[in-house]
Amino acid sequence: MSTEPTLDDSIDSAATTVGSVWPIHSFVTANPLSGFENQPFEQAVTQAADLLGGRGYPSAATFQQALESGQIDPEILESELADRGYEADPETLLERMADADESTAAGDSDTAADSDAERVDAILTKWLPAFLDEGRAHWSMPNREAGFYSAFRALADHDSEIPDAGVVADLPESPTAAIEAAVESYPESQWEPLFEEQLAALPGWTGFIKQRADDEGDWQAEYPITLDGYLAVRLSLLDGFGVDLEPESSFESTAPDTADELAAAFLSAWEATYREELVDTVATESERVAADETATEGAAGRPDAQLTFCIDTRSEVIRRHIEATGDYETHGYAGFFGVPIEYNGYETDVSVDACPPILDPKHRITELPTDDETQTTHDRWAGVREAAAEAIETLQANAASAYGYVESAGSGYGLALAARTLVPGRVHDLLDAIDDAEPDSHEFCEPMVHHQHTYADDLPVGLTTDEKVEYAATAFDLMGFESFGRVVAFVGHASETANNPYDSSLDCGACAGNPGGPNARVLASICNDETVQEKLREQGHEIPADTVFIAGEHNTTTDEIELYDGDVPASHDDDLDQLRVDLATARENAAAERADAMGADTADSRSETERRAADWAETRPELGLAGNASFVIGPRELTENVNLNGRAFLHSYDHATDPDGDALEAILAGPMVVTQWINNQYYFSTVDSGVYGSGSKITHNPVGNVGVYQGNGGDLLTGLPLQSVAAGPDDPYHQPLRLSTVVHAPVDTVEEILADHEELTTLLDNSWLSLTVVDPTRGHDAFHYDGELTWTGEGDIEPEPAAAEPATIPADD
Repeated sequence: MSTEPTLDDSIDSAATTVGSVWPIHSFVTANPLSGFENQPFEQAVTQAADLLGGRGYPSAATFQQALESGQIDPEILESELADRGYEADPETLLERMADADESTAAGDSDTAADSDAERVDAILTKWLPAFLDEGRAHWSMPNREAGFYSAFRALADHDSEIPDAGVVADLPESPTAAIEAAVESYPESQWEPLFEEQLAALPGWTGFIKQRADDEGDWQAEYPITLDGYLAVRLSLLDGFGVDLEPESSFESTAPDTADELAAAFLSAWEATYREELVDTVATESERVAADETATEGAAGRPDAQLTFCIDTRSEVIRRHIEATGDYETHGYAGFFGVPIEYNGYETDVSVDACPPILDPKHRITELPTDDETQTTHDRWAGVREAAAEAIETLQANAASAYGYVESAGSGYGLALAARTLVPGRVHDLLDAIDDAEPDSHEFCEPMVHHQHTYADDLPVGLTTDEKVEYAATAFDLMGFESFGRVVAFVGHASETANNPYDSSLDCGACAGNPGGPNARVLASICNDETVQEKLREQGHEIPADTVFIAGEHNTTTDEIELYDGDVPASHDDDLDQLRVDLATARENAAAERADAMGADTADSRSETERRAADWAETRPELGLAGNASFVIGPRELTENVNLNGRAFLHSYDHATDPDGDALEAILAGPMVVTQWINNQYYFSTVDSGVYGSGSKITHNPVGNVGVYQGNGGDLLTGLPLQSVAAGPDDPYHQPLRLSTVVHAPVDTVEEILADHEELTTLLDNSWLSLTVVDPTRGHDAFHYDGELTWTGEGDIEPEPAAAEPATIPADD
């Protein structure tokens, strides 16, 4: 028996088209069109353009540049255009696309200003930051503890901009009643599209409300806000201004126009050009590795050290340079290192969710002091820092005191300002010296990983022995660890920038926009547990008695790697000394590569990266994950001899150690989905910086410790700033391509996994990303996923061969 959808059902369904927005202090990259992922990409961007006003494809000029630079293969482009019925030459079609772009731009500029709906937006964008403030406002909005709707209802009479008419004049006690009153004159068939249109009117604030309500964190518990409460206020204001609520967006025609069809063809050709080169590389290396293993079977020795990095594209650069310095083995793993925790650092006010947003924390880990003397030194320096920070915050928040302070401080403060502006590199050196004097918490604290038989925030404190064994074994299984060196390092990552509201967007996305060092320390502590090691050996993980596990953190702005090795025995001093020397060399070379990519002076690349980290006027301290285009799942041997230019997420995986495909299933269902989010955020922030990104940093203003907006108000900005995706005003850096995933595994295993995961086939069938399998059991042939569990490739995947053919060693050139 079917039931009629309720008002709440209609609101929930309407809200799916607006992507969640995380607070900027914990920036989480996500597909801004995640609510449209159940539709084909071409249809989704058309509907999103209608609802949100954003463009869905790169401009004609972008395609022209890609074509001229050889990034689009002309033959592939000709095929893609022919499939869509276009036979004209690319230049003619690009001109047609450019004309359509100009026509659309002209139409967008011809809009009526200061409408009643815009007045409602202006009122809401005044109330929302006041209510949602997370500790920055010195005068807090009254009645917040009652919730947004109740607070608005109590205080609306004091806002002279709100008309004393319509529903606003006599707001009901409940938001549901207010919504019902506002829409009672409209048929129920229009409710969902009506709600959809109104929630999309301010997608930034709506997305933030949506995420905050779903997260149910401390701020939400203290000052609750819900989508129905927000919608009730919005609809009541619109009613008070006499705005017709009948939805304009019908979505009756979802077919793309000619310009979008052309753009889709150019985009597919661009992606196929990049993907084919990558797949050819992986397939060729797969054959080489198989031949080498046959020729040198049993001859492999222990590496100098093994280092596991996040799959983040920036890790590809530093891993390549580390491997070039010695006999080092590097691995890629999701940067939370497989341990979903809520982490409470030393003297931090609140704990953070240090795991991907698709997971909930399973354990509470607290950092506890273990060295009183070092702790005392830290606290003394920390007190100085805290006093300085409070003074700066006061100056920032109060213009009058700022002027007075600068005047009384005189030349000393002026010199400090000049140093920050003119010689930021020297400032970085000074801060480094202060950091050296002030011990970091990892020097006198340990993460409390042992099970405490207590709970905090409804989470168990610490981990049981069985849980530790499971997390360690899962890590080794997913990465295909077969042997262990004397030193095994888990290296998280974090960024270093100054005066940058988007600094968390450069930290570890797998740790929800937080540094990855704490997670690395937790896994290292787990793996050093002797009881855990004994149980791992019983499972077949032969960990030698002389293996030590350490943690570290990679500074992605400067490429410096700090090792947390305070408890390493003296027997390993020589190993660590050599590792540090080689990491310093790798840093110099990686920094030079990054500086060159940013068009900076590479004569002293280390100083240049340090300047960028310390310069409070630097809008591009680093380029983050800009350039990301692919996700390679397989042994490092497939890519270690190839420069992937920091464009590939790399996840270690060995199908030979995963006969049932369980490890691969976890990678496809977890990291692949997250990398697709990251890729699409960079894609849409590039193709429409104003709607899906956040425009230029130059005119940004932080608001309430929750986000930024342009100028002095308006909608909360949702995506990456222009400076994160472009090297300069007229110098694009990120190539807006959808993610190409390449898996090194039996194609039958991959197909079985996809058949069990509808959420994955939905993404693939709707072309939000692509998937190609290089099958080492079928002559290293490549099979491209073609939709609905079908494949195209060089070989026939039916029936499965009884056994893999022996590898053939190629003749010497």
